Amino acid sequence: MASLKDVATLYQNLKTEWAKKPRKLDKCGELLNKIKVALTQLSFLPSNNAAANQKELILARDVLEIGAQWAVASKDVKAFERYMSQLKCYYFDYKDHLPESAFMYQLLGLNLLFLLAQNRVAEFHTELERLPVDVIRADPYVRHPLALEQYLMEGSYNKIFLAKGNVPAESYTLFMDSLLETVRGEIAACIEKAYLSIPCAEAARRLNLPSQAAVLEYGKKRNWVLGPDNCYHFNAAEETCLAAAGVLPSAELAEQTIEYARHLEMIV
Repeated sequence: MASLKDVATLYQNLKTEWAKKPRKLDKCGELLNKIKVALTQLSFLPSNNAAANQKELILARDVLEIGAQWAVASKDVKAFERYMSQLKCYYFDYKDHLPESAFMYQLLGLNLLFLLAQNRVAEFHTELERLPVDVIRADPYVRHPLALEQYLMEGSYNKIFLAKGNVPAESYTLFMDSLLETVRGEIAACIEKAYLSIPCAEAARRLNLPSQAAVLEYGKKRNWVLGPDNCYHFNAAEETCLAAAGVLPSAELAEQTIEYARHLEMIV
């Protein structure tokens, strides 16, 4: 059976390996697996030695924190979710018995960004409610996903794209990229519904893509049709059917709505 000293030695090896640049993620993963097995052999039961109990808890928490960061670096989203599920026990259930971790709010903020990128908004707000008000207002790691959620609610997608260059930590990049892809998909869906056609350059601007090559690649993924006029064309058959059925085109409908509003204003 592994002792606390054995686990502490493994943890020091992991900590040293994790601090190296560039990191060897495979080596860190092997050490994490060894430590997780060793941790299961510790009792974690209350005893008369409160200091020993605290050391066990701090050691387990520190290992899980490196594990969560390793999962992000390895782009293993499922592993990140598992590590965070275990870490929250140490952050919230044992908060009165452990000193606060320096990585606590960085990882909790990262978890908020993960939930946002997964479009799990209800869980996002549930996790947010567990944090102190002063942290929500001031901590940069928590403020970042909170601002992004506000931009999503407002539909200020351009601000979300700009926020990519202002992440509070390198580990936020993975879920930030995932969120941007989700947002880009929402914009693309709106384009498909709102336009009969759109120039390739304008589509690139609206999707915040850097070049025509990038928008052509994105268009292929969504099966967009690029015409000889270098414009994407949408819903042409649908519009023809609506016109045949006597349904007003969107431009004419908008003009009539504006005209009705003018008459109503005159009456008032």
